Amino acid sequence: QVVLISGHLDSWDVGQGAMDDGGGAFISWEALSLIKDLGLRPKRTLRLVLWTGEEQGGVGAKQYYQLHKENISNFDIVMESDEGTFKPSGLGFSGSAEARDIVREIMALLQPINVTDVYDTADGTDIAYWMRDGVPGASLHDDINKYFWFHHSQGDTMTVQDPNQMNLCAAVWTVVSYVIADMEDMLPR
Repeated sequence: QVVLISGHLDSWDVGQGAMDDGGGAFISWEALSLIKDLGLRPKRTLRLVLWTGEEQGGVGAKQYYQLHKENISNFDIVMESDEGTFKPSGLGFSGSAEARDIVREIMALLQPINVTDVYDTADGTDIAYWMRDGVPGASLHDDINKYFWFHHSQGDTMTVQDPNQMNLCAAVWTVVSYVIADMEDMLPR
């Protein structure tokens, strides 16, 4: 069984793509790194996918889906971060009402950093195939007020990334992915 966390690497057309969507890739990698450093071993596999080709029609996501869809019942949740890594506010979630209630309980664990909101839908080109077929999905919600200042511009460099805000985003990604991966049962469909 798999909990998939992800970001994509493909917006370097004019800038470095550090914020869009390098930030999503960074926090996904950091989540796995933190879990490993803490010596935690969840019941399910945590899988990091660094998508490619999202800007070119989602070709990387389509290929991955085609290769793995026969095991769709083993995918517990698919998570994608694609709105930068500014100050997080919560998690977008698509799934059953029962699964949403579980995700709300998990997000309550993040009260100390004031990131507890659960929004009505998850967004993500790279996880859309899975969500369409009933796999629960999650996307990071953060403060995107400055997102389009840098989106697909020469300004999208590492200097846009605020380490403190990225750490908060990584904390959200880490807690949500680990708790879901370590629950007794998969999220209800």
